[in-house]
Amino acid sequence: MQPIRGFAWLLLLQTLGELIARGFGLPLPGPVVGMGLLVVGLFWAPLRSDVGAVAAFLLEHLALLFVPVGVGVVAHLTLLAEYGVQLLFVLVVSTWVGMAVTALALRLFWRKAAAAPGGDG
Repeated sequence: MQPIRGFAWLLLLQTLGELIARGFGLPLPGPVVGMGLLVVGLFWAPLRSDVGAVAAFLLEHLALLFVPVGVGVVAHLTLLAEYGVQLLFVLVVSTWVGMAVTALALRLFWRKAAAAPGGDG
C-alpha cells in the first residue's frame, strides 16, 4: 500500500507543479516545479517514507523504463542513420558540459562550506 501512496504523492506533486507553472506563467516546465516541490516535501517524514517505497519499487524495475526508448530508436532508424553523428556529438558534448558544471558547483560549495565557521576545511 505504501508504494501506491508514494506514487500518488509523485503524481500530485507533478500536477501541482504543472498548475503552478501554467498559473504563474513560469518559464519552467511543470514537472521541474513539481520536482522542486518534492525536494521541499522530502523534509516531511511521512512523504519521505512513502516516496522512498515507490522509489525502491521503480529502481527494481528500472530496466522496463528503457523499453520505450528502444522502441523509439527502432521506429526512427532512418533519422538515426541520417543524423547519428550529430546526435552522438551533441550527447557527448552535453554530457561533458553537465559534468563540468556539476564539478564546478561542487567545488564552489565545498569552498563555501570550508570557509564557513565550523567548516571541515
